[in-house]
Amino acid sequence: MALTTAPVNAWLLAWVALAPVWILVVSYERPLQEVKQPKFFLLPASFFLFPSLWGIGYHGLALSWIMGIHPMTWLGVPWWPSLAIALFCWAFITLWGAALVAVWAWLFVILNSLNLPDKNPILILNSPPLQGGAAGGKAQFSALTRVLIGTALWCALESIWSTGSLWWTSLSYTQSPHNLAILHLGQLSGPSAVTAALVAVNGLIAEAFIEGRKKKEEARRKNWIAYILPPSLCLVLHIAGWSLYNRPLNQEAASALKIGIIQGNIPNEIKFDSGGWGRALEGYTTGYKQLADTKVDAVLIPETALPFIWTNEYQRSTLSFYQAILDRGVVAWVGGFGQQENSITNSLLAIDRTGEIVGRYDKLKLVPLGEYIPFYEILGGIINRLSPLDAHLVPGNSKQLFDTPFGRAIVGICYDSAFAEIFRYQAANGGEFMITASNNAHYKPPMLDQHHALDVMRAIETDRWAAIATNTGYSAFVNPRGETVWKSRINTYEVRDATIYRRQTQTLYVRWGDWLTPVLLVLAGLMRFIVKN
Repeated sequence: MALTTAPVNAWLLAWVALAPVWILVVSYERPLQEVKQPKFFLLPASFFLFPSLWGIGYHGLALSWIMGIHPMTWLGVPWWPSLAIALFCWAFITLWGAALVAVWAWLFVILNSLNLPDKNPILILNSPPLQGGAAGGKAQFSALTRVLIGTALWCALESIWSTGSLWWTSLSYTQSPHNLAILHLGQLSGPSAVTAALVAVNGLIAEAFIEGRKKKEEARRKNWIAYILPPSLCLVLHIAGWSLYNRPLNQEAASALKIGIIQGNIPNEIKFDSGGWGRALEGYTTGYKQLADTKVDAVLIPETALPFIWTNEYQRSTLSFYQAILDRGVVAWVGGFGQQENSITNSLLAIDRTGEIVGRYDKLKLVPLGEYIPFYEILGGIINRLSPLDAHLVPGNSKQLFDTPFGRAIVGICYDSAFAEIFRYQAANGGEFMITASNNAHYKPPMLDQHHALDVMRAIETDRWAAIATNTGYSAFVNPRGETVWKSRINTYEVRDATIYRRQTQTLYVRWGDWLTPVLLVLAGLMRFIVKN
């Protein structure tokens, strides 16, 4: 499964890579004494080995780019402590992702161990009963019921995990940005729709394998049903996504916006010293003037591109970039810092032609250790040097909106891109186009690819044009179909403009959110009741 993400991008493997775990979970046989005296919540440690290894392999390899934060000598952290911190981050986030797989397997095997009457007038496929389960004329869930339950569980766990601070590797993003047809299922119910498609197809493949192991001739004659279901479902899902992908965009000239992007290419090693500050100020000022002269409507620069407190009027008035805004009169969306009482926010600010701040978005999902210190009372004294700031960053309000002279925008800053609900909320409340700003300078190229993949998903789910500005790559323009109109190179200074369009459409996902996961859970519960009775 890890090979489906950048840098390998073998996204087709995602349609089969989960099947081995499914087979082992469904085939797990609880000891007979446990069946007679069930303790459904207790399973031997050996059971969790393979699901955990699968989770470590997927999340660990896919997120190996996190080691790019090392070395952090530019933050004053010595080489060896920097390596230790990077390894700790990698190990912790890997195990957190592996825990999702282990919990899924645990819950799945518990539900699969519930013995039900041996009758099923609705479903066709049945796998062999568990050891000890045949006594008393009992049999376990049918295959199709298990597929429904397993899919519902996985979507529910991803939904829970995505509410936390460590979220990135949803199964859904393995298809981005390559499989645009299936990604359009995200317009129906967000990432959970794509995840559900992948898990269901993997489940049907696993159930077909289990069915094929039956020895009875009668069972073998029915195997063709099991074998035809996985490709049939996969085809139907792609046809549904393709129909959404092929809908016309219907852009009107009155809704056009010409947006300029500046990719500053300021390495983190020099970002906070005088040389880096001077280079950044010169590059962004020159780029702004160049874009203003081409008659763009607005200029977007990356996350913390000009790293000082922009809400301080005196500080910003002394900058050549600010003076260029007053001189050229073109709106600028500036990545910098804001102030919230005694704390600092990582913010994107809308500066109008008069130099006034007319809109502000504070980054909602801060990066643990990089932007805030978890359990600060315990760890603060040890790793406080990780922060280049004198004050600590605080997250923005989850209900904030970003208004511009051209209408309301959907905004995300860096890590926000992994959280679909942030973008859905803004789209549901009038966001007409999408802009994201990121730094990414300290990470390896696979992270830049994966970050772009997430931005593509957010553009598709909300049905919005997107302008994406990063410090070192990839900056891009993406249309509502998820097609990348332009994409920058890595570690280069680039200035680019393109026309995007404001849209007021609302996808089913924007209107209703993730409705699919609760529906799947309800259906799984109903199916258990129907089969039992």
